[in-house]
Amino acid sequence: MATQNELYSLPVVSDQSAARRLPRWLKREVPKGNLNHFTAGLLSELGLETVCDNAKCPNRMECYSQKTATFMILGNICTRPCGFCAVARGRPEPPADDEPQRLAEAAARMGLRHVVITSVTRDDLPDGGAEHYYRCVQAVRRRTGATIEVLTPDFVQQRDAVRRVVEAAPEVFNHNTETVPRLYRKVRGPKSDYRWTLELLRRVKQWNPGIKTKSGLMLGLGETRDELLDVLVDLRDQGCDYLTLGQYLQPGEGYLPVVRYLPPEEFDQLGEAARQLGFEKVASGPFVRSSYHARDMVDSA
Repeated sequence: MATQNELYSLPVVSDQSAARRLPRWLKREVPKGNLNHFTAGLLSELGLETVCDNAKCPNRMECYSQKTATFMILGNICTRPCGFCAVARGRPEPPADDEPQRLAEAAARMGLRHVVITSVTRDDLPDGGAEHYYRCVQAVRRRTGATIEVLTPDFVQQRDAVRRVVEAAPEVFNHNTETVPRLYRKVRGPKSDYRWTLELLRRVKQWNPGIKTKSGLMLGLGETRDELLDVLVDLRDQGCDYLTLGQYLQPGEGYLPVVRYLPPEEFDQLGEAARQLGFEKVASGPFVRSSYHARDMVDSA
């Protein structure tokens, strides 16, 4: 029988038709009701983007039907060619000056108690979009009583940019690790740096210890269990409070293939291992994504 580490290192699936045949635990029923239409309509009316749509999130209809979404600011064109992400790549437009107000309007009309704000990566901007993040957080805070979570890119190792977002004082600062160091450049591209990911999370805690830091990883890209546990130890060493672990799903042809589908019981085991390492809140499961049920982590804190 194969060991767990050997299972984590299974060869890449070369038969794409086989790779598309999802295991039974990755098949979901479509939520009933019309609230998903309300959410989609409101977003369209206000001209807002979501990572739910642009990244082809498998939880989109569930979240929309619960009148929630993860807002994606700074446009829908990314400057990074990450091998796992379905968001379009290219040359983006300048940031829309009125986007913070439109975002706050949507959060108010949706009645959100916890607002998650993420973005495309904007390497074309001098500050990577940090000032725009600051304005969006402030606009939502003025308009609503919601807690706020940001899920940021790495800002190309610009410490001042990270500090500017910290100055907005979101309740949660999320920056995803995504994968293990051995796979970093393959998954996240040539500009990524595992050490800077850890440094970013450490500096957020240093500059504002009251902010909860959070990170997440996609599993099934070829990592071993030992590599994964080493990353979790590294994150805890930086004081990371919250963790998400989810199954990577190939969004289409031309993206990184899935090496392995982890069964739900294995996610349960990894989640328990993370709690034993000291993470305050852990969400671990096949459909878990960075902001999936993000409010639950804050509400139960």
